[in-house]
Amino acid sequence: MPTQPRLLHITEQNHDVIVELMYAGENNFTGQAIYEHPLCFLHPLAEAGLRKAIAGARDFGLRLKVLDAFRPQEAQEALWAVAPNPDYIADPKKGSNHTRGVAVDLTLVGPDGQALDMGTPVDTMSPASHHFHEAHPAAIQVNRMRLLTVMLEAGFVHHPREWWHYQLPNAHAFPLIDSHAFMTCLHASGHAAPAVAAHP
Repeated sequence: MPTQPRLLHITEQNHDVIVELMYAGENNFTGQAIYEHPLCFLHPLAEAGLRKAIAGARDFGLRLKVLDAFRPQEAQEALWAVAPNPDYIADPKKGSNHTRGVAVDLTLVGPDGQALDMGTPVDTMSPASHHFHEAHPAAIQVNRMRLLTVMLEAGFVHHPREWWHYQLPNAHAFPLIDSHAFMTCLHASGHAAPAVAAHP
């Protein structure tokens, strides 16, 4: 079994980034909290790329808001149970790149603290969420291109169907991170809550 990497804790204080994990609350496509915690973690290589992206966004006078990062396997199974659509949700039997710690969902925030208009909410499972959807007006296309530019220059690649999703190249070469390794990271961060919320 491949060695499990040490996940790095992404914080607003240490990374100058806004962290608002959508699955730690009810404002997501499932309508329920999937995570028991609002803590954000990434593989060290993805964390290094995120730091570059944060600096790139700053050059535009913008900030990044992270909406999801490492996702436990149990959480992936919970999402799949609600929307088993492989075009937008990775089949947990195959594994998600979020569960490898090398994928991040995020958006850009302007100087006024408001997220830029990207045309659709995150996790919109329709062609309108595709990166280069032609029906969106020019202002939205520009906002998406800003995010794309920041992330590509930081070494990530994009998901063609999800304007918010970026991951390291060759993401499938990274091992899936098991719950035991993740719970070790949670304990190290001083948080002992379960990784995933319990649902009936």
